[in-house]
Amino acid sequence: MTERDRRQAEYFRNRLVKNERNLRRWARREGVEALRLFDVDIPEIPLVVERYGLGAEAALLMALYERPYEKDEDAEVEWLGLMADEAAKALGLRREAVVIKTRRRMRGLQQYERSGAEPVERRVREAGLSFIVNLTEHLDTGLFLDHRPTRSLVREAAAGRDVLNLFSYTGSFSVHAAAGGARRVTSVDLSSRYLAWAERNLELNGFRSSEHPLVRSDARAFIEEAARRGRRWDLIVVDPPTFSNSKRSPEDFDVNEDWPALLRSCLSIAAPGAHIFFSTNSRALKWRGEEVRAIWEDISEATIPPDFRDHRIHRCWRLTAP
Repeated sequence: MTERDRRQAEYFRNRLVKNERNLRRWARREGVEALRLFDVDIPEIPLVVERYGLGAEAALLMALYERPYEKDEDAEVEWLGLMADEAAKALGLRREAVVIKTRRRMRGLQQYERSGAEPVERRVREAGLSFIVNLTEHLDTGLFLDHRPTRSLVREAAAGRDVLNLFSYTGSFSVHAAAGGARRVTSVDLSSRYLAWAERNLELNGFRSSEHPLVRSDARAFIEEAARRGRRWDLIVVDPPTFSNSKRSPEDFDVNEDWPALLRSCLSIAAPGAHIFFSTNSRALKWRGEEVRAIWEDISEATIPPDFRDHRIHRCWRLTAP
C-alpha cells in the first residue's frame, strides 16, 4: 500500500462523512432511504457510492468507473478493498455490507445482463413508498435514484388519470402514479423479468396488477397497436434506454435518432391536454422542439435531486398534447 493510496483513503473517508452529514436532514425530511453519497467528488478517486437502506440493514454499493489508463489488476483489487474498508468505517457499516462493482461503457441490453452473482436485495423507502433493489445481479439496482424528483412530478399529476409507463423497467414510475391516485396504470416492457419485478413493487405498496396491468411488448409496437384501436392515455411516461437491440424487438432503437418519431407516436395515443414526461441519459441527443408538434418545457434542472452533483445525469421534458 503506497502513501498515495493511504492519502486517497483519508480524503475519501472524510468526504463520505461530510456528504452523508450534509444530506442526512434532507433525506429524513423527504423519506429517502437510498441516496448517492459520492460521485467522483475527488477526481483521482473514480468511484460512485450509493447507500441503500438505513441502520444495521443498510448496504453500500461502491462502483468503480473504468479507468482511462491501465492499472495493475492486483493493485486495483487491493485499492478497492482499502476504499471499501474506509467507506464502511465512515458510515458505520459492516465491511460485508459493501458491494463492489465496475462500471463500463455498454450498449444495448448489455447493461441489463445478469452478472451471475448471488442476489443481495434490500427494500428501501422513498416518499412513503417501498421498492425492491438488487445490488449484485445487474449494473443497475432497479431504482434509478436520479429520477426521484421526476417520479414525484408523475405522482402529483396522476390523480384520476389513465397512465401509460413505456419502457417501464421495474415499475417505479408506475408505483408512484398508482400512489398518486391514477385510475389505471399500464406498464409496458420487453422483459418478463423486469415486469415480474414491477409486479412485486406494485404489490409491496398494496396495488394489484389486475387493476394496473403489466404488458410484455416492444414499446413502439404497443403504441402502433394502441393507436390502431383508438386507445388514449392522460399521462405518458417515456424513459427509454439510450440504445436497444433486443432480439424481441423488430428493429434497433437509438434514442439520439429515434426520439422525434417516438414522441410523435406517443402524441397519437395521448388524450387532449395529456402530459408526456420524456427523459434520457444520453448527452448526445439534440433537442429539436419544432419536430415534436406539441407544447413542451425543458424541466431538467427541476428534476435533479440534491444528492447528484452531476446536473447532466439526465435531461427531462414535459410535453402537453394539443
